[in-house]
Amino acid sequence: MEQWNIIQPEQLERSPFQMIGKDWMLITAEKEGKVNTMTASWGGMGVLWRRNVVFVFVRHSRHTYGFLEAADGFSCTFYPEQYRQALSYCGTVSGRDEDKIAHCGFTVDHAHGVPFFQQANTVIICKKIYSQQIEAKDFIDSQILSQCYEGNAGDLHRMYVGEIVEIRSKN
Repeated sequence: MEQWNIIQPEQLERSPFQMIGKDWMLITAEKEGKVNTMTASWGGMGVLWRRNVVFVFVRHSRHTYGFLEAADGFSCTFYPEQYRQALSYCGTVSGRDEDKIAHCGFTVDHAHGVPFFQQANTVIICKKIYSQQIEAKDFIDSQILSQCYEGNAGDLHRMYVGEIVEIRSKN
């Protein structure tokens, strides 16, 4: 098994635009001893309130939502291209219906009490520090509502801000 290197956020060499928007990530949390994950291509990384943070967005209708609400932290994991099909699967199948983690052959591990998968090549462990519901009334550009939420206006995302506790890399 490859060894993890612990790196600082400033040492992250890949673009978050590529990592999140193009390569995708799994958002993973634990509730009552069970782990659930979902694929996401919306989110970001930066500095907020003098802290290095990750922010992710999850709809109420997603099974992962309840896990994020219950957990103190979450992980964002990134993978080599060979896992693209597994990431696609985790984005289309609900953990309510089957054990998609087992189906994909992912091995759950923990750091700082937060679950992540050994198959990842980059792991960001986060402590939840803030969450807020996205509201239709707050959109300045109303085209976003019609472009991204058409037919789903009652299921807008909740934003979670996680302080980066640790970044693990195999690169």
